Amino acid sequence: WEINGSFYQPSAFLMMGIPGLEALHPWISIPFCALYLIALLGNCMILFIIKKTQSLHEPMYYFLSMLAVTDLGLVLCTLPTTLGIFWFDMRRIGFDACLTQMYFIHILSFIESSVLLAMAFDRFIAISHPLRHPSILTKTTVIKIGLAIILRGMVSLFPIPFLLKRLTYCGKTELSHSFCFHPDIMNLACADIKVNVFYGMIILLSTVGMDFIFIVLSYILIIKTVVGLATKEECLKALNTCVSHICAVLVFFIPMIGLSMIHRFGKNVPPLVNTLVAYTYLIIPPALNPIIYSIKSSHIREALLRALRRKSE
Repeated sequence: WEINGSFYQPSAFLMMGIPGLEALHPWISIPFCALYLIALLGNCMILFIIKKTQSLHEPMYYFLSMLAVTDLGLVLCTLPTTLGIFWFDMRRIGFDACLTQMYFIHILSFIESSVLLAMAFDRFIAISHPLRHPSILTKTTVIKIGLAIILRGMVSLFPIPFLLKRLTYCGKTELSHSFCFHPDIMNLACADIKVNVFYGMIILLSTVGMDFIFIVLSYILIIKTVVGLATKEECLKALNTCVSHICAVLVFFIPMIGLSMIHRFGKNVPPLVNTLVAYTYLIIPPALNPIIYSIKSSHIREALLRALRRKSE
């Protein structure tokens, strides 16, 4: 323990793998390695295809590139500590290193939420105002949206590490996951955490919560527009362009909401359930998003097939 002024701060935390299954960690690491590999290769493939295919240089695919970069960031944030525990039982993480990992995990999660909102806005404009779509979402506008998304995440979460550093920690230093998560660290403190709880809740509701509400509103407007289309074929064609985005939204928001609820209200939830929801939240979306878009987007699928044919020739 280190004494900093009038409060105590641990030199390190101990991370947790999968509770009750520690003996099976080497075997459990196999599906995790597969998911990480799929996420890394899949998102790199999406970025490569969009960069090399001129016809994909439009707002929908620019936002998809942002999503792929964000997913790569999430994977690289959690991969070292997760596989470190499974392979080498390296549970110890320094206090400041833990806060740094936590900060980037939460920033990237907030950025992913905002990118999904931007993609919903793009689909709304493309379906409701197709003729004005190129003039509304120009390349400059997309860049500005991207910068605003990054800035919002960084600024809103900037106080979190400092709010955690001011707390007094005593006794328990064992985290619930193989990565650092704000509510998890906060609950180890033996001081008044009302400020941390209040600020965390306000930031979560005003960013991710608002993003989700606006995504739902976007789809209500999209459905309203689609219903007014002349033929059933046009209606299905318009909705088909949204399927991959809807899947990405569900894959991201459902486990995120579940994990937030468990940490704040699920005191009696079994540790194994908590752990599985956390891994689902941070590993499954980066692995599934490239698969979803490769299957559902004919443009990406065709570009991928062309690239594979060139390599085989």
